Amino acid sequence: MKTIRMIACLSLAFAASSAFAADKVCKVEISGTDQMQFDKKEIAVAADCTEVEVTLKHTGKLPAQAMGHNWVLAKTSDLAGVASDGMGAGLPNDYIKKGDARVLAHTKVIGGGQAATVKFATSALKKGEAYSFLCTFPGHSSLMKGAFKFG
Repeated sequence: MKTIRMIACLSLAFAASSAFAADKVCKVEISGTDQMQFDKKEIAVAADCTEVEVTLKHTGKLPAQAMGHNWVLAKTSDLAGVASDGMGAGLPNDYIKKGDARVLAHTKVIGGGQAATVKFATSALKKGEAYSFLCTFPGHSSLMKGAFKFG
């Protein structure tokens, strides 16, 4: 009887550890400058990633109020609306309209020398859908954007 219980416990422990091993967090770093540029025009994430962790670094020196940057993920078709609505949201809201369902993930607005990280599940993304990232600080989205590829 003890042997059966031990085998059952070991089987459960193995199954639990296998479930955790199946999770794959893919980490990405991107930088923004005082010249309103991201250092990447494209980010590609493999289909086996269950979560994505994006770290935005501001390599400039200007403060967030003057030259702040954030990293925002949305469907490509939603970029213009997200950027437009974000401008009215203001710095206290990280230039993201409150409750904007078009925003799939975003960091806070940061200034020179700072960094921010956002982690999100890929289960919200659909293979074959066109996604993009941008900075929603007023006037930045025309230059600070790129393609986000999943799959």
